[in-house]
Amino acid sequence: MSSVFRSKTARITLSNLSPGPNSQHAQKRLGRGQGSGRGGTSGRGHKGQKARAGNGKPKAGFEGGQTPITKRFPKKGFVNPNRKVYAPVNLDRIQYWIDQGRLQSSPENPITARELLLSGCIHNVHDGIKLLGDNAPCLKTPIHITPSRASQSAIKAVESIGGSVFCQYYNPLALRDCVKSREDRISAAPTRRTDILWYTNWHNRGYLSPEAIAKNPKVEERWKELSKQLLSFKDQTFDTKGIKKM
Repeated sequence: MSSVFRSKTARITLSNLSPGPNSQHAQKRLGRGQGSGRGGTSGRGHKGQKARAGNGKPKAGFEGGQTPITKRFPKKGFVNPNRKVYAPVNLDRIQYWIDQGRLQSSPENPITARELLLSGCIHNVHDGIKLLGDNAPCLKTPIHITPSRASQSAIKAVESIGGSVFCQYYNPLALRDCVKSREDRISAAPTRRTDILWYTNWHNRGYLSPEAIAKNPKVEERWKELSKQLLSFKDQTFDTKGIKKM
């Protein structure tokens, strides 16, 4: 005879669901009279710091009123809120990726953070890309690249073989749009003084310098106006006749 297995429990439905055994406990009711066993001081004992309402758990680092260890130790250094971490890319690595067929560039389609990230040349864009000139003699192919920053040795090596470097400013949103290949939003312009001086200087191959505006094939119309506005301070003069000398 063939035996048929039959479940001893009924079919599970919403009507017979219940919590697991010992998974729920009754709430501890405090301050409900002496007969409850937890009246009066409600299990907190007599007086003391932990018996007081609102101060049962002092904040982390509190040492009973004595000077805490965080204040006894001297402090050194600081955290720079304007610090930026750039993803370094060396020229020999770019040449290796070109030899593998994983990177290619042209003046109209330069290498950006998107191409470097998707090709695996870098694993994180951080706050932008910085082009470095380590092992510059390994670079044999003219490249056209648009990083956030570039060292002078890297610029010299790239331009010596017919390539081009134009450093472009990216804030976090603009960098994300670059990686996602979004073009429906206008990228932000530099606002801090150090960034303005960097990206309007041709020595750094800044994209807002007049030389870059004239040479970059992918220049935008708004960059021309931005370049004029950001460099207007060089032509400004101040009337000092009415100023009294102390």
